[in-house]
Amino acid sequence: MELLSYRDKVCVVTGAASGIGKAVSQQLVELGAKVYGLDRNEAAIEGLAGFIATDLSSKESIDAAFAQLPQAIDCFFGVAGLSGAKTGYWVTFTVNFIANKYITETYLEPRMAPGSSIAYVTSCGGLMWEKWSREYKKIMGCKTWEEMVAFMKKVSPRDGVGVMAYTLSKRAMNYYTALKAVDYAAKGIRVNALLPGSTDTGMKQEFEKMAGGQEKLLKENGAIGRLATPEEMAAPLLFLNSGMAQFVSGLMLIADMGHNGEKVLGRSKNQLDVPAALGIYNTRFFQNMLKKHTF
Repeated sequence: MELLSYRDKVCVVTGAASGIGKAVSQQLVELGAKVYGLDRNEAAIEGLAGFIATDLSSKESIDAAFAQLPQAIDCFFGVAGLSGAKTGYWVTFTVNFIANKYITETYLEPRMAPGSSIAYVTSCGGLMWEKWSREYKKIMGCKTWEEMVAFMKKVSPRDGVGVMAYTLSKRAMNYYTALKAVDYAAKGIRVNALLPGSTDTGMKQEFEKMAGGQEKLLKENGAIGRLATPEEMAAPLLFLNSGMAQFVSGLMLIADMGHNGEKVLGRSKNQLDVPAALGIYNTRFFQNMLKKHTF
């Protein structure tokens, strides 16, 4: 019995050119899956069934990509994301949240049969999502791309520093994972999320800048004292969409080597228990403060 059961399955991976997306794509190819990679940059991976250059901040680019993908999709891996250290608020929130919601409801729902599955990569930075749901809950009811963009611009009229969009978008994705797991249960479609701790990907330098240096970033990652590798994140991500998780849905799988446990036990300060959508964040004064932690 193939426990992972990926052979001949049609798998779509966003962010396939680097980091966790590349690692999971490579492993899926080795497991015999038909892998379609989506990314702005070319994915240098042998054995892909297809690669489509895609800008997830653009509705038109997403539409063009899915016009080239199979009409039946077995597994979706929503890996692509932005830290906000190099991008503005609107692009960061769009790629991290709006694109995933749009893809799921416009393309995955009609193309997925019972037994199919979705796994998003969100973040431990999106924890406390239950407590602060009032900040983003209304966007869940938005039916179109344009309605979601309007909500985003209401939260942040100024297209400011993207780091504030990171936390809000990841919290929203965790909530959305729970919402879709409930909505799709009767359809037999599973929806889960992987919440990685700090990982050694192409965004490493960005997170170091945001944390105030490499030493502080490692400290923020808990007692393990190092960053995870993309392969260490690809493995639990593969599990979530695999045959080993046939009755698992709505799971927020935290992969941070116990660091969140340190916070729960009171051994480490929880810096995430703060709002992410205050009006003050749009002021010029606060934006200038944030720029110290960006490129």
